[in-house]
Amino acid sequence: MERDVYRMSQRVTTLVPGVVVAVVVSFVSIGLGRVEEVLLGRAIIEPLVLAILVGMIIRTFRGKRDREEPGVRFVAKPVLEVAVAILGATMDIPRLFASGPMLALGIVVLVALALAIGYGVGRLVGLPKNLAILVATGNAVCGNSAIAAVAPVIEADREDVAASIALTAVLGVVVVLCLPLLMIPLHYNDYQYGVLAGLTVYAVPQVLAAAFAVSTLSGQVATAVKLARVLMLGPVVMFFALRRRGASGQKKSATSIVPLFVLGFVVLAALRSFHLISDDVAAWAKIVAGWLTIGAMAALGLGVDLRSVRQVGARVMAAVAGSLVSLIVLAILLIRVIGLH
Repeated sequence: MERDVYRMSQRVTTLVPGVVVAVVVSFVSIGLGRVEEVLLGRAIIEPLVLAILVGMIIRTFRGKRDREEPGVRFVAKPVLEVAVAILGATMDIPRLFASGPMLALGIVVLVALALAIGYGVGRLVGLPKNLAILVATGNAVCGNSAIAAVAPVIEADREDVAASIALTAVLGVVVVLCLPLLMIPLHYNDYQYGVLAGLTVYAVPQVLAAAFAVSTLSGQVATAVKLARVLMLGPVVMFFALRRRGASGQKKSATSIVPLFVLGFVVLAALRSFHLISDDVAAWAKIVAGWLTIGAMAALGLGVDLRSVRQVGARVMAAVAGSLVSLIVLAILLIRVIGLH
């Protein structure tokens, strides 16, 4: 018994340096996000993205610290998996149908097509399979959060996660600034533009920035559509979990087919959808999941040298840009097909 306690204390002691550094980077990133809110009205570049960028900068200038590696790895993987599971408590699946059955079905089809096209574009420009999956998922669903959720399922390298998040974030800001310019050539009213923004912009804060700048109606519509799109994260994570386990050829127990954190996500999402998780608990779950995800992104950044990201930067940027253009085209076609006015 005493030996077990001693081993546990040693394990905790080993983790402390890396965990502390990840926490410090997280707080710095949250602080930078607050500065954005003060100066710009809202955080255009999310703390989640800032965390990975700050972490990467620190790693590049300080180099690898062996003493911190165990704690950094712990925050980057197990903590991220817990965050994904908790995120399930924030998902209200029936909301997918709040905007009408045709739009809901259209969102499902759009996400599926965007995933397939995005993956194809990534492979076409020479990205490895996992990196192509991350880029495609971030583009199709909800940007950085989707990349963070899928990464542990497909066991992606930290360099791949860092590159896909960092470069997706860059184009995400470009979309926020340029998407309103499409209203005139497309002859969209505020409602149609809100749907377009909800279908194409990556993160929820960016959706707010791109849509409420046009009108309150655009912002409200974009938020509802975006939340419905975010709900596709669960099925997408499940798909890749099943796909990876099926391809491994391993004997399939319940936990080998689907990782425990994915099961946790699904169970909590179901409980939330049946109103067995209250709004207050869901709100707290969202906050906790957000904090843990920022910490995990900080740890991912601390494990990546910027020079390694630069080696794949041009190809990733090409893949993200190609996927983004295809997503916008699909969204415009969807709006036309279902006849939104």
